Amino acid sequence: MSAFLAAENLRRSFATGRGGFLRAAPRFFAVDGVSLELDKGQTLGVVGESGCGKSTLSKLILGLIEADGGSVRLDGQETLNLSDSEWRALRRRMQLVYQDAAGALDPRMTVRAQVEEPLRIHNMPLDGAEEALHAVGLHGAMAERYPHEMSGGQLQRVVIARALALGPDLLVLDEPVSALDVSIQAQIINLLMDLQADRGLTYVFVSHDLGVVRHISDRVAVMYLGRVVEDAPKDTFFDGPLHPYARALLDAVPVPDPANRRTQAMRLGDPPNPANPPSGCRFHPRCPFATDICKAEAPALRDFGGRRAACHHAEEIS
Repeated sequence: MSAFLAAENLRRSFATGRGGFLRAAPRFFAVDGVSLELDKGQTLGVVGESGCGKSTLSKLILGLIEADGGSVRLDGQETLNLSDSEWRALRRRMQLVYQDAAGALDPRMTVRAQVEEPLRIHNMPLDGAEEALHAVGLHGAMAERYPHEMSGGQLQRVVIARALALGPDLLVLDEPVSALDVSIQAQIINLLMDLQADRGLTYVFVSHDLGVVRHISDRVAVMYLGRVVEDAPKDTFFDGPLHPYARALLDAVPVPDPANRRTQAMRLGDPPNPANPPSGCRFHPRCPFATDICKAEAPALRDFGGRRAACHHAEEIS
């Protein structure tokens, strides 16, 4: 049985400056050969430092920006290079939940009007708006408020309701709780998990917070300078990552119990310039396990019994 969502060798580059006469502008790859699979009803947590390509990958999956190459399939249907009419039909099945809920909403429209808007665009009955508002706990007088009359957590619920209104199969959530207090984060995460259980939704959950990712995800993909360096089931990943960068991310998570405090975390130093990545393994300048082969040859993303890691020395350091 094929995966519900599959990306294969996905690539996207951006210009880093201006070109000249008969000379193209230099470019760098924000997403460079990413391949991922996700089953229906599951959650993939995508983690990594700022600038690693997480948000660009999200936009590629949703078709919000064009890919330089590769493939994205949703339920077996290729999504790249579709016509406008084909994209319009597919758009109902995949929706984005924004990080900045306040910035994503129109301050001049009521909550109800904003949740109804995608239904109007797709010529669908407006009953879906009321159902979506009830699903996120916003109904009655709450639906007649304007964004400035609501808290941050309530605004995030509005954005989720608007994404749900069309009855999608896939939600891509780009740092959806990073701007919220911890207690409100927990409420939103629990809401998302309840919605997934009730509606069979599939999530791509982009975050830098491994604690949140551990709570909501079924699989974890770690990105570094545009590439996936580890991809594993959640429990397998948190029991012990194979890639040194993934291990460093996990070591950096605060441990509340002093008795279980880690003895020594890996010191990474500053990340390299994404526009000028190192040769070979892109992590080798920061990796304590790097050898000559790491500097010369980029490691392939290899299978290790249901998990994948891109490290020449994964067997030795696991």
